[in-house]
Amino acid sequence: MKSRLAILSALLCLPGLVFADAMYDDVIRAELRPGWRLANGDHMAALHLSLAPGWKTYWRAPGETGIPPLFDWRGSQTRAIAVEWPAPHVFYQSGMRSVGYKGEVVLPLRVSVKGKGRDVRLSGTIDLGICKDVCLPHRVHVEAILPATGGKPDPSIVAALADLPFSAAEAGVRGVSCDVRLDAGGVTLRTEIDMNRTGGAPETVIETADPDLWVADPATRWEGDTLISETRVSHASGQPFALNRSDVRITVLTEQLAVDIEGCRR
Repeated sequence: MKSRLAILSALLCLPGLVFADAMYDDVIRAELRPGWRLANGDHMAALHLSLAPGWKTYWRAPGETGIPPLFDWRGSQTRAIAVEWPAPHVFYQSGMRSVGYKGEVVLPLRVSVKGKGRDVRLSGTIDLGICKDVCLPHRVHVEAILPATGGKPDPSIVAALADLPFSAAEAGVRGVSCDVRLDAGGVTLRTEIDMNRTGGAPETVIETADPDLWVADPATRWEGDTLISETRVSHASGQPFALNRSDVRITVLTEQLAVDIEGCRR
């Protein structure tokens, strides 16, 4: 993943990329679902995005040509906000891969509130990408009051939580290994995941904890019950770097399941 400056610089160079303005406001609608207060005092809310037919938006790791979403919750009466990501889809257009959602998506928000037992204001500005024939950076503003009492589980949020990827343990992953080899200007990364084979062509998304590292779209294949992915990792500055295997995050996407794997075990 690149730093924000590197991402914006790359976007400016993408062919066909223009910046969205008010004429595209009808392409995407954003609202906050106020949700309900949890037993531990936190609050479960959600960002609900609705897209016009044929349009898509991007996941947290959007692929080489995607636009990663950026959240700014300043002005909210909260301590922290964690975005939960339902399993995304992989799209191919003109030979390029992107990862995201089309139609509608509900992103659950786990909110740590300031002060227990009172209503709080959640206010956010989200910079995201929307894409059809062209890809556009777009900004939406959302605001809602999160009620301390009277809220009950929202079926849309509950369904989105149920669609989160399985953990490695839940999916029966038996082992994960990462092999790192130096090459000119970066490293090649090969991951091997020992897990039960599922139907359909597999896809993987590989992330690191360092925002200045750029991970190319992996080539992924099954060899028996081992899922193998190979990719290249480089630093936004072009300088040498160390890749911490325990910080590697792998998301496996198949027709039957999604699995979120954090860290290589060897």
